[in-house]
Amino acid sequence: MAKKAVVLFNLGGPDAPAAVEPFLFNLFYDPAIIRLPTPLRWLVAKLISRRRAPVAQEIYAFLGGSSPILPQTQAQAEALEHSLNDGADDLYKTFICMRYWHPFAGDVAREVKDWNPDEIILLPLYPQFSSTTSASSLKDWQRAARDVGLNAPTAGFCCYPTEAGLISAYAELIEPKLTQLQGKPFRLLFSAHGLPQKIVDAGDPYQWQVERTAEIVVGKLGVENLDWKVCYQSRVGPMKWLEPSTETEIHRAGEEGISLVIVPIAFVSEHSETLVELDIEYAKLAKEVGVDEYLRVNTVGVHVDFIAGLAAMVLKLSGKSIQSENGGRICPSGFKDCLMLAS
Repeated sequence: MAKKAVVLFNLGGPDAPAAVEPFLFNLFYDPAIIRLPTPLRWLVAKLISRRRAPVAQEIYAFLGGSSPILPQTQAQAEALEHSLNDGADDLYKTFICMRYWHPFAGDVAREVKDWNPDEIILLPLYPQFSSTTSASSLKDWQRAARDVGLNAPTAGFCCYPTEAGLISAYAELIEPKLTQLQGKPFRLLFSAHGLPQKIVDAGDPYQWQVERTAEIVVGKLGVENLDWKVCYQSRVGPMKWLEPSTETEIHRAGEEGISLVIVPIAFVSEHSETLVELDIEYAKLAKEVGVDEYLRVNTVGVHVDFIAGLAAMVLKLSGKSIQSENGGRICPSGFKDCLMLAS
């Protein structure tokens, strides 16, 4: 029986009000986020985190002072471990690795080394690849593993934007909301975390993959003439970000006097961007601008289809490389940030 460690990567979040500023510093000090030389990046990260901390603390106050992302990820890890070990010939153990707050890659790499696995499987909880999320986490893990001397054979995933279990979970969560609005004019809004346009222009495939996820979900729903749109939330700073923004689409729905069903298409667990930005801030905006009804779909969380889909990917993984959901490159060749060099 082979021992296989499955490392789940996620963003992380502050676990107390005092952790908000250092969490933000870690986020903005990441060279994948702020693409400046180290001394200048440190200064910019320090300034941004100090300025944004009071506002962020107010946001996390709605959530009891901390982010729910770690306990939500723990629930996903437990569900996945159970699924993987159900009748398996090998022994699977899941580990959680956060990028910007505890548990950090260095600590997790030591835990994995102590468990002494025969193989390591890396699984970002970002269905759609971005250089700012999956690539950053995988690079950080490689550094941490090297630092602690963890050299077990390692493979993993860069992305799975159209994985069948993910798509099925989204569709099942969306359908009751559409039924609730039956007979009313409405639009299905797929809201994803935004990125600066210049990152996408430089070769990041995130937007392309988000649009593919939404397109496949719409196909799975099978609703004739469904009105749907992809939009982007959580813009920070003055630079141009992906468009249209979620705010713009809410205003448009208000002008048209229709209802909205909001789907957090790039989040697999609940956190401040869903529980505060979507549920409180955007819900308030929708009411102010005249949106008839505003319904928000839950994230896939521990939905049985989503967990089963992750387990199926892990079980069929072959080779010792980072690969997509189907083992080959899924992005068009123009996206140079894709980790898979071969078409």
